[in-house]
Amino acid sequence: MFKGSIPALVTPFKNGELDVDTLKRLVEWHIEEGSAGLVPVGTTGESPTLSHAEHEKVIEIVVETAAGRVPVIAGAGSNNTQEGIRLIKHAAKVGADAALVVTPYYNKPTQKGLIAHFSAMHDAAELPIVIYNIPGRSVIDMTTDTMAQLSKLPRIVGVKDATGDLSRVPKTRMACGPEFCQLSGEDATALGFNAHGGVGCISVTANVAPKLCAEMQAACALGDYAKALRITDKLMPLHLAIFMEPGVSGAKYAMSLLGLCSDDVRLPLTPLSNDTKAAIKSAMEHAGLL
Repeated sequence: MFKGSIPALVTPFKNGELDVDTLKRLVEWHIEEGSAGLVPVGTTGESPTLSHAEHEKVIEIVVETAAGRVPVIAGAGSNNTQEGIRLIKHAAKVGADAALVVTPYYNKPTQKGLIAHFSAMHDAAELPIVIYNIPGRSVIDMTTDTMAQLSKLPRIVGVKDATGDLSRVPKTRMACGPEFCQLSGEDATALGFNAHGGVGCISVTANVAPKLCAEMQAACALGDYAKALRITDKLMPLHLAIFMEPGVSGAKYAMSLLGLCSDDVRLPLTPLSNDTKAAIKSAMEHAGLL
């Protein structure tokens, strides 16, 4: 259903406010550069510091601007099930193609609680759901057994796997079946993820290098892992440098060097240190972006 390079979109700001014109330009640019989909208002979209009104507006703008040319997987996660239901209903109402729903963070539900949460989200709207499993941020790790149970629901269609454990891909395939869509949530291991059976990546680096990320994913889809490896070697320093500090801060700084948007982030995130800026600039030069 979803495949290829799918940028986890940054949310551009101008003087602390949502920069609508820049957001529209970014959507157009990503489509022109070959991105296979868009994920607005995920972690990289600074969802924790957007108001509900801003969250909804970003999704509306991205859906409207994309205009069906690529699928839009709207961020609709929350550690409050009722709030998540509100978000997924809105995403469905404005025409998103799917929702990205993170495992509830901070309140640490059991596996039983995860099943109840995702089942409630599933039943709330006629919208496909991609589970976002990222134990490094949410603390909770959804097991393959739990995911297998949820995959039986007709609109639980895949996972964004940010565990960094490449053995999860075949384990999930065996548990959930070959049609269950597996997308990497970690740029640095995206090639290996595909080699194990994944079909794409919801990517932070693709905010900066969408064409290269799209070409790497296309090479994997064709089984040309030699080409994919060459592109990965160009991108690896950038994958690493962007995450020396919070990824959205790194991505926005890199994008500012390309004249795409400002590097403004909202507190508690802060501007990058000079050392990180230097590392990102060097990595962009290595990738041929500067």
